[in-house]
Amino acid sequence: MTDVKQNQHISPTNSHPWPSLSWVLRSVAVALVLSRVYQLQTQKSYTLCSHNAVYTVDDNTPIAECISVENGRISAVADEAVLLQNRGWLDRIFGSNIHHIPPGQIIVPGLADAHAHLLQQGYKMQLQLDGANSIEEVVERIKAYIVAHPKVHQDPNRWIEGMGWDQNRWGSTFPTAEDLSRDPVLKGRPILLYRVDVHAAWVSERALELMQPFPKDSEIEGGSIVRDSDGNPTGIFLDNAMALIPNPPWSSDQYLDFFNAAVSEALKYGLTSVHDAATDPASVAFLKEHNGRSRKSPCKPTPAIRLYLMAAPFAENYTNWEPSKIERLESYGRHGRLTLRSVKLFTDGAIGSWGAALLDAYSDKPETRGIMRSSPEAMDQLIRAAWDAKLQVNVHCIGDRANKVVLDVFENILADGTNVAAFRPRIEHAQIMQSSDLERIGRLGVIASVQPTHATSDMSYAEARLGPERITGAYAYQTLLQASPQHVLPLGSDFPVEGVNPLLGFFAAVTRLDVDGDSPHGPGGWFPNERLTRTQALKGMTLDAAYASFAENELGSLTISKRADFVVLDHDIMRIPAAEILGTRVVATVIDGKVAYGKLTAAEPWWRRIFTELFFAW
Repeated sequence: MTDVKQNQHISPTNSHPWPSLSWVLRSVAVALVLSRVYQLQTQKSYTLCSHNAVYTVDDNTPIAECISVENGRISAVADEAVLLQNRGWLDRIFGSNIHHIPPGQIIVPGLADAHAHLLQQGYKMQLQLDGANSIEEVVERIKAYIVAHPKVHQDPNRWIEGMGWDQNRWGSTFPTAEDLSRDPVLKGRPILLYRVDVHAAWVSERALELMQPFPKDSEIEGGSIVRDSDGNPTGIFLDNAMALIPNPPWSSDQYLDFFNAAVSEALKYGLTSVHDAATDPASVAFLKEHNGRSRKSPCKPTPAIRLYLMAAPFAENYTNWEPSKIERLESYGRHGRLTLRSVKLFTDGAIGSWGAALLDAYSDKPETRGIMRSSPEAMDQLIRAAWDAKLQVNVHCIGDRANKVVLDVFENILADGTNVAAFRPRIEHAQIMQSSDLERIGRLGVIASVQPTHATSDMSYAEARLGPERITGAYAYQTLLQASPQHVLPLGSDFPVEGVNPLLGFFAAVTRLDVDGDSPHGPGGWFPNERLTRTQALKGMTLDAAYASFAENELGSLTISKRADFVVLDHDIMRIPAAEILGTRVVATVIDGKVAYGKLTAAEPWWRRIFTELFFAW
């Protein structure tokens, strides 16, 4: 006991265990630095300045040094000196509440994807087949997926689903169901694999067994079953024929998993708004319920992303579709970030699977002109029904025949003097058009919603598929922009068909090159006359997308009173060499003035840096 007391004896020199002055000053310095980061992450009012530039996408002040945020909105856009003129002398000296992002970084408005499929992106992330250069590589990826998921491995009746294969990467011949039975790990399992454009599905022999009996080709409207020389299905189903596949519907847990995975991916790449281009009724119900959850809900509350939904009638036929009964959602949810005021209709398939509807036969497959998923008469009825319900009408059109049919309908509707700006009809993709229709879409004021990465993904085979004359009216982005009376060209990606990162689209739009910096026409770009300028491309990903969703007064530019949605990038994409654009990373994604991804870290002002150095030196 005596020894213990001796060990506990406090020497006279430590009888007053006060912290040293050096320790106090260092603690204050650390707290000072950390508080700056905390303030930026949480405060409702602050000013953010860039040493490089704030690109506002506002013609009145296209470039500024600073933006001020107050209660989730932009309260000022100006150079720092101007902002300080209106402050007291203490603020002028100490720069109170003014934060400088590190040198080299820039600020741009929140990026929007004007055409994407959010839940399908999460679905695709289960088993991704992009880039597979052979059928064998696809099989190996599926095999690895099965082995890595014990529950799937142990249940041979469980459906395996994936997305992203492209037969053009291995010689343009469609695969077969038999290809999915050669490996014993896959044999006997029901497998469903969507092509990269989601206009074709490849199934296994077990899936074919579950689908019997098959309808006649004449009984499938707007789709087809690929058959062998004996008339038997090979395992490939095109467009509307994909509805024959009996894969199970998503569970509530799958909806939530797919949603969370996709939103996280979108925010990571600076997306603050997504136009969901074909939201089926079940998905609308999920998103509405998810956005309506309160803070006290045990599940994740309202997502930190804005969604503009295009309701799609996913029925075997549209005869009983009543758009007047679609529930409109205007800034719905606890944060008001969910809107539904439009519909999405489908006219044809895609060029990659020879499904785009053409006026003349395909150059590399003269026995077909593609697939019209809806007849011209049906399209007229569907568009008019949605128009009468005062819903924005957005129509998938890729081939020149599909574009012509839909423009004919729009022209007839607009002939009575209807204000096109009130309805803002859109053609999604507007990919292959006659020169007369390139002029007509602009004359009518119909919005062309395009995806620049489609051009660079298709360019290796598009000219062979369309021929040298027809290709000149394809992927004509600069021509479409110049034809637009509103001078708008909303840009999207169509993810998961393409990558989520909007800088992939920015790079493709301004260079017409693939990610390796190449094109069929060389390093100058594929049909370089159709390139967009960087200013045009940034506007297409921000303000033009906002206009196409009736949100230009709230979103799309860093303008006083608009929502404080913005992105901090670590490189100046408006000035760096084009080859460096894809190396740019998102530092922070901000929605309503609050950080949704990353961190807003401020470069310390001179006086604070000196104080900090002195404290640590002490």
